[in-house]
Amino acid sequence: MPELAAYLNFDGNCAEAMNFYAKVLGGKPAIMTVGQSPMRDQLPPEAAGKVMHSCVTFDGGKLMAADAMPGCPSSAGRGASLALTYPTPQQARPVFDALAEGGKVTMPMQKTFFSEAFGSVVDRFGVTWLVNGGLIPG
Repeated sequence: MPELAAYLNFDGNCAEAMNFYAKVLGGKPAIMTVGQSPMRDQLPPEAAGKVMHSCVTFDGGKLMAADAMPGCPSSAGRGASLALTYPTPQQARPVFDALAEGGKVTMPMQKTFFSEAFGSVVDRFGVTWLVNGGLIPG
């Protein structure tokens, strides 16, 4: 069975974003820059500090990302949302609050017909998160 993981693109702040997500989600980031990669001589020198590939693995998931290369604009946060589901509202709330720091809450965390707690936030990197705590069967 295949594994599905989100892959985000950033405009030069990928390492900062992935370190933030690792802290919020309780994972450890693995980050490789262009300068550290076998392709370093095939890309312009100004790309050396950009993230070629990164991954944060955490309990229940994997998030991958890279910086957009010169001449290729980023698509971070455009047309997609990342959904996190926790067993309880008490587990979901601190994650939602951390993602909201420096970002914009688009729906405050509250009870809905499908979840004991649900909220939506665009984080400081422009990524939209949908955070659930305690899904209601139905």
